[in-house]
Amino acid sequence: MHTVVVGTTSVTASDVLAVARDGARVELSEDARAALAAARRTVDALAAKPEPVYGVSTGFGALATRHIGPELRTRLQRNIVRSHAAGMGPRVEREVVRALMFLRLKTVCSGHTGVRPEVAQTMADLLNAGITPVVHEYGSLGCSGDLAPLSHCALTLMGEGEAEDAEGVVRPAAELLAAHGIDPVELREKEGLALLNGTDGMLGMLLMALADLEVLYKTADVTAALSLEALLGTDRVLAPELHAIRPHPGQAASAANMLAVLRGSELTGHHQDDAPRVQDAYSVRCAPQVAGAGRDTLAHARLVAERELAAAVDNPVVLPGGRVESNGNFHGAPVAYVLDFLAIAVADLASIAERRTDRLLDKNRSHGLPPFLADDPGVDSGLMIAQYTQAALVSELKRLAVPASVDSIPSSAMQEDHVSMGWSAARKLRTAVDNLARVLAVELYAATRAIELREGLTPAPASRAAIDAARAAGIGGPGPDRHLAPDLAAADAFVRAGGAVAAVETVTGPLA
Repeated sequence: MHTVVVGTTSVTASDVLAVARDGARVELSEDARAALAAARRTVDALAAKPEPVYGVSTGFGALATRHIGPELRTRLQRNIVRSHAAGMGPRVEREVVRALMFLRLKTVCSGHTGVRPEVAQTMADLLNAGITPVVHEYGSLGCSGDLAPLSHCALTLMGEGEAEDAEGVVRPAAELLAAHGIDPVELREKEGLALLNGTDGMLGMLLMALADLEVLYKTADVTAALSLEALLGTDRVLAPELHAIRPHPGQAASAANMLAVLRGSELTGHHQDDAPRVQDAYSVRCAPQVAGAGRDTLAHARLVAERELAAAVDNPVVLPGGRVESNGNFHGAPVAYVLDFLAIAVADLASIAERRTDRLLDKNRSHGLPPFLADDPGVDSGLMIAQYTQAALVSELKRLAVPASVDSIPSSAMQEDHVSMGWSAARKLRTAVDNLARVLAVELYAATRAIELREGLTPAPASRAAIDAARAAGIGGPGPDRHLAPDLAAADAFVRAGGAVAAVETVTGPLA
């Protein structure tokens, strides 16, 4: 099994995905252990002084004015975890919780939090044992960290609450730790606070969305090319010199992908035949401009994610020279904004894909295709209601595109009076990504059927490869009406797995 070594600065997006999705093992590097020990010595020295230090010998948030004596500090750290583990609603997905835990471990190992090495090792032990705390949907405002979600994870470290084992069975955390020979931790000064104060949940969901959207944006170029081909459109609008004079890199990449898929097609260029068109509709002609803008949004979001991966988000933080300072780095605004930007781009990409599908089904605009791509129109309804489903998904995506990050709701007796709502932005983006895959699956289903209905004209070799792969994956072709839901489910699975991209790449080589 792949092993990810956590150092003071070495974690990458691929490391997060390996741990969250693939169950990679986690080990602490020697430099991380040394940094943990050095920072802990600083915290211990401050804890021994009579002067109050926030997070070490005081209460928290609006209660930070109270000095806490040494005899109550273990109780203080335990209590903050218990009281903050106040999430409600459905359970959060296993991969999200594993990403959350791993990213908190990454920050702990930076040497800026003051957590003892043995606590960090226990965090790694939980991940390696496949123990996943039960975390609930609601409880983070995206400021002072993803507080409730991280608290539920810290509660498991203490041997309290509930967690899921490697087989997905929920059991008391104390039983799971004992079964794997893991001793619960007794938190000391600052450690409870350090385990809660991070943007780890929203960052983990951002990284997974970026990985999924990289596949889906390539898929969208493939489905747009298939639709252009099925509509007998022109590929002249994809010429590199046209995109060079509007130098957005994402636009050029999308146009190049579509052109590569269409190379060798006998279906393109017939827009001047029986019913001459001066130009194709926007949903066909402007596909690279819309998908390209989304690709550039992905690039910006990836830059923000990389910066956040390099950050040590905690409050207070241990700085070189023994300083411990309060700060506001836990505010999730940078991550929240790009999560919302992506939801907007996803909604628009789905919207233009749905418009192409609708055009394929409308006999007045499909340039010779049967109504709704039906076998016997009137007796058969064809893909009429598949487009309804796609339209419902697009409508939902438009609602999900309403930004969460423009909202704020004061909390903690007005001490935390402006929050990011980044966790909420991340949660709705996950739904948006799922719905985009479904929308593209419907376009793929419609476009491949439409191409096969163009008798006497040979599709591009890459298109043929995509159609053959889709049929091999259980996605049915033209014919009389049948139960559509299984076909659409197969198309959805095919799209999510990158099947359309993999198929065309056997002909085109790697897409951009």
